[in-house]
Amino acid sequence: MSISLSSPVTGATVSGLTSPTYSVVADQAPDTHSKQWYVSAIGGTQTSVDAGSSAAKPWTFTFTRPAVLKTLNAVDTNGVIRQVGFNTYEYLMRRGAIPLTGQAVRVQNWKSSFPVLVGADLAEPQNIRAAVSSYVGVLNQQASGLADSMISGSL
Repeated sequence: MSISLSSPVTGATVSGLTSPTYSVVADQAPDTHSKQWYVSAIGGTQTSVDAGSSAAKPWTFTFTRPAVLKTLNAVDTNGVIRQVGFNTYEYLMRRGAIPLTGQAVRVQNWKSSFPVLVGADLAEPQNIRAAVSSYVGVLNQQASGLADSMISGSL
C-alpha cells in the first residue's frame, strides 16, 4: 500500500487540544517523486490554532522517495558485500508560524528521514515494518510530552 492520506487526519493526544482533526487535500508535490497534502480545515477544540494552510502561512505534509532506487552491490570473492547503500525516504511538514506578535511569518520545516538499508526490503521486510511501527508509536505516545518540551525547553 502506498502513501495516501485520508481526510480527516486524527491528531495525537496533545495538552490543550481536544479531539484534534485535520482535513487534508491533495496538493501539487514539488517533484514527481513526492506526494503532498495541505491542511484545509481543523476540527475539535484547538483554541488559537489557525484553521488551515495558506500561501502566506503553509501547513503541508510531503512524502518523498528516492529519485533512483539503489540496488544491492555484488558479493565479493569472499562472499561479503563490502559496501551497502541506503534508500532514503523523507517526510516533511511545513508549518508557518509567527516568532513574535507583529512579525512576519516564518516557515518551520520538520523533517524525518528514513535511511533503509539496501536489500533489507527483501531480507527482512517485517523488521522494516516493526521499525516504522515502533517509530510512529513512540511519537504518538509522546506527542504531548514532545510538544511540551518544545514549548518549555526541558525534557
